[in-house]
Amino acid sequence: PCVFSTAAQQRSTGDECGPEDPRDEPKHPLSDCALEHKAIKLEEQVRDLTERYRKALADSGNVRRRTQKFVEDAKLFGIQSFCRDLVEVADILEKTAESAAEEAEPSNPNPTLKKIYEGLSLIEAKLQSVFAKHGLQKMNPVGGKYDPYDHEIVCHVPAEGMQPGTIALVTQDGYKLHGRTIRHALVGVAVESQ
Repeated sequence: PCVFSTAAQQRSTGDECGPEDPRDEPKHPLSDCALEHKAIKLEEQVRDLTERYRKALADSGNVRRRTQKFVEDAKLFGIQSFCRDLVEVADILEKTAESAAEEAEPSNPNPTLKKIYEGLSLIEAKLQSVFAKHGLQKMNPVGGKYDPYDHEIVCHVPAEGMQPGTIALVTQDGYKLHGRTIRHALVGVAVESQ
């Protein structure tokens, strides 16, 4: 609020200062009002700029956290496509080891075949330990509940001794990389016999 001074107030201030003092010039009442208005305007600008600064600071913090999360995910899941390719090699190795096991039965006296089976088993075990070291794990869903995020149904089987909706068989193993499914397990789900 701008207060206008009266002539009496001006005279009383003029009497105190005296005309001898050249530094004190008579003040204009509008200049005080203008200064007050300018001060209010500046305070509003400071509040506005302070609010903008806080928002910009919060936004930059959010961007920094998102970028950090993106970098961490890239470190963890950057090998995802490589792991998918290696999983296919693990499948071939497993099937070959199973075939060699069938041929290397005690009834077959071929020692070379037995050594091949043992070598394949060692390679398969080593490959699975390397997978585990890097966060890649084979899913073992048999007997568990069907989860569309981890499994893909390829067939339905009669529920003999199993609850309907549980996984009865696995036709292809699924894998997870640090808890994220990189290959769904192909499963057969138990259903009620009709």
